[in-house]
Amino acid sequence: MSESNESPAAAPETGAKETGLSRRTFIKGAVAAAGIAGFPYVHAQEKIVLRYLGTAVNQSSDIAKKFKEDTGIDIQYIPVTTDDVAKRIITQPNSFDIVDTEYFSLKKLIPSGTLAGMDVKRIKLADKITPVLTKGEVNGKKIGDQGTAPKKVMFLKGARSTEFSSTPTEWMTLIPTTYNADTLGIRPDLIKRPVSTWADLLNPQFKGKAALLNIPAIGIMDSAMAIEAMGQVKYGDKGNMTKAEIDQTIKILIEAKRAGQFRAFWKDFNESVNLMASGEVVIQSMWSPAVTKVRTMGVACTFQPLKEGYRSWAAGFGFPRSLQGKKLDAAYEFVNWFQDGWAGAYLMRQGYYSGVLETAKTHMQPYEWDYWIEGKAAAQDIKAPDGQLLEKAGTVRDGGSYTQRMGAIACWNAVMDENIYMVQKWNEFIAA
Repeated sequence: MSESNESPAAAPETGAKETGLSRRTFIKGAVAAAGIAGFPYVHAQEKIVLRYLGTAVNQSSDIAKKFKEDTGIDIQYIPVTTDDVAKRIITQPNSFDIVDTEYFSLKKLIPSGTLAGMDVKRIKLADKITPVLTKGEVNGKKIGDQGTAPKKVMFLKGARSTEFSSTPTEWMTLIPTTYNADTLGIRPDLIKRPVSTWADLLNPQFKGKAALLNIPAIGIMDSAMAIEAMGQVKYGDKGNMTKAEIDQTIKILIEAKRAGQFRAFWKDFNESVNLMASGEVVIQSMWSPAVTKVRTMGVACTFQPLKEGYRSWAAGFGFPRSLQGKKLDAAYEFVNWFQDGWAGAYLMRQGYYSGVLETAKTHMQPYEWDYWIEGKAAAQDIKAPDGQLLEKAGTVRDGGSYTQRMGAIACWNAVMDENIYMVQKWNEFIAA
């Protein structure tokens, strides 16, 4: 969410587990945007309320308000941590009507049998969903798929299947909402030299000034990106390590920790912002909106493109199997509305990417699209959904265009086969 699909959110990842402000939703507020035609008040008399479970990443009062204006349907947000999203899907599947969760958690969730297959025939823009997620391609070019690349878990064998299909079917696991490519955040004013490799996260030059994300599944992948870049371990799959690879990784991390490399291990969006803004940390795991937040405070901070590539994440909407009748119809209406562009444009103004880019484009000004997606210098000041200044005219987005960023993905957030062992070893590292 977070970012990695971890979310430190109100209850956001890059997959997070925390409390506080969601990493992907630090920006709130109203957007003056064009209304969407085609969503009549068909439910106005029925007082339908959809209970929306998620990590607050895409949970915005503005989105709920706009959806109600367009359809008459109420959204009731249930913001929890990423871990709690997974627990509720498995143990309390009747406690929500829509869930917004990450693709990387599906290997844990789908076998439980509590989620329904999403009927592709009821998704109006199913054929417009980005091939980055459905095929693992950008402009026809294959991208890195270590970890749980969404294409590996995008389809089910049948409507009520608990098995993934390796080829497209009429039943999707989730309908994509947002995704991004994560990298390290740095303070260029304090580092005063180019940073082009993940290896710098563990470079003794930054002893006592580095920080790691303390969400095991993601923190260990950031660490692996650095360790592999240093030439110390060559991983078969950074998102699905063997026990031997986990042991090697943790050994290197404990040595670095004992040598004083790390200033902090953060879980919360605000924590990451404060560490960076104060200058206590100059290089760390970071989420794109957190970098933006530091910059809005007048402090130099860069979401740094690195030669080894990005660690990516993606999230999407799913329904519990128990959902039926008018509530099921309303839930599909919400998913279709979400893909129709207004919500996508709103979230892209926070630095995320929308599952359907072309409809989001129709709800953005050309200069906004050029900045966020084309990698062009901003022709006008770039503002957040609430009107707050994010970037001044002339600025170019860190990492460049959509094609450059998503085309440079090295791995995806994942749940390893050896997840229990990995978490145990990670906790030993944190306690060392």
